[in-house]
Amino acid sequence: MKAYLESPVGVIEIEENDGYITSVIFVEKRPQQENPENAILDKAITQLQEYFAGNRKHFELPLKQPGTAFQQKAWNYLSTIPYGETVSYKTEAIAIGSPRGSRAVGSANGKNKLVIVVPCHRVINENGELGGFAYDMDIKRHLLEMEKHYNKNI
Repeated sequence: MKAYLESPVGVIEIEENDGYITSVIFVEKRPQQENPENAILDKAITQLQEYFAGNRKHFELPLKQPGTAFQQKAWNYLSTIPYGETVSYKTEAIAIGSPRGSRAVGSANGKNKLVIVVPCHRVINENGELGGFAYDMDIKRHLLEMEKHYNKNI
């Protein structure tokens, strides 16, 4: 089941399967359908709205996304990166036990289907440049700037 949220950075499609949020991705446009009645999707929409308003720093949703053991390690690490902060791909690679795996980490992060909720946008290049992102780089930039702004105002 899918629901949609028009966010400040674009349309977000949220998918729920068997009681879990399985996908939070950006899509080109919102379909002409109403969001279904679904408590988990409603909770996800509410938490995303709170995030964009600067009132939510952590998500409390049942999540499930299939991936390799390496991808799972990379994605689990993403959720430990504090709101409003960034780390490098190299830092993430070292933290998950693959010190030479910066590119593999970038690839795993690029396959993350729980964008924002599992914050792959908080990983940047070691030189401070934004690095990659599965969506428009302006979205990554906006999310990072928004988090830094709200983090200062806590």
